[in-house]
Amino acid sequence: MTNRFYRGVLGLLLLVSLYFDLPVLMYALIVMLFLEGISNILVPDIINIIRRKMGMNVSSNESMPGCLMPGFVSRFGDERVWRLVVGSMLLLTYSNIDALWFFPWFMGFAIFGAGLSGICPVLLFIHWVRAK
Repeated sequence: MTNRFYRGVLGLLLLVSLYFDLPVLMYALIVMLFLEGISNILVPDIINIIRRKMGMNVSSNESMPGCLMPGFVSRFGDERVWRLVVGSMLLLTYSNIDALWFFPWFMGFAIFGAGLSGICPVLLFIHWVRAK
């Protein structure tokens, strides 16, 4: 599983939770984003490990997860920052849904679009800021 596919699924799940008014799913996604951002154990990496153990073919662009390799020195990468930013923005705007009802919808469509196109403006901005 690539991070691009993960963003597409995440955006779709955000939209489903908003459309059907499923706060449990929304808060579960927010908690998952925070856990991934803090621990650097990412869902795509776990799925790739499971696929390798089952003998499934994993393409070369789905790299070996760095967070679960022995001797890996964890550094705060762009994907971790993205997960923390998205999780915190969703938590802030979803808990104040009356005043900012449009923002979780916007984020859901933007993340889903990032999964389809492979271009995430927030991730590009984070990469640009960290490069300076």
